[in-house]
Amino acid sequence: MLRALIALPFLVVLILFALSNRQPMTLSLWPTGLALTAPAAVAILVSMAGAFLLGALFVWIPALGTARRARRFERAARDLEAQVAVLKGSASAPGTTMAAR
Repeated sequence: MLRALIALPFLVVLILFALSNRQPMTLSLWPTGLALTAPAAVAILVSMAGAFLLGALFVWIPALGTARRARRFERAARDLEAQVAVLKGSASAPGTTMAAR
C-alpha cells in the first residue's frame, strides 16, 4: 500500500511530463551518422533511465565484495559458536575437571 502511495504521484508527474513534451527531437551520434527522431519526453526519459541503471551498476559492483565478506564472517561466527557450544558441553559433563584435560 505504501509503495502505491509513493508510486502514484510519481507516475502522474511522469505522464504529465510525457504529454507536455511531445515535440519531435532528433538525436544523432556524431562519428557514425546515426540519427533517431523521437518525442522529447521519450528521449529524456530513456536517457534518464540509462543514467539511473549505470549509477546503480556502479553502486552494485562494489557491494558484491562487501556482501561476500559479510557472508564469510557470518560463516566464521557460526563455526565459532558451534565450537563454543561443544566446549561448553564437554566442560559441563559430569566427572570432568580442568585438571583432567
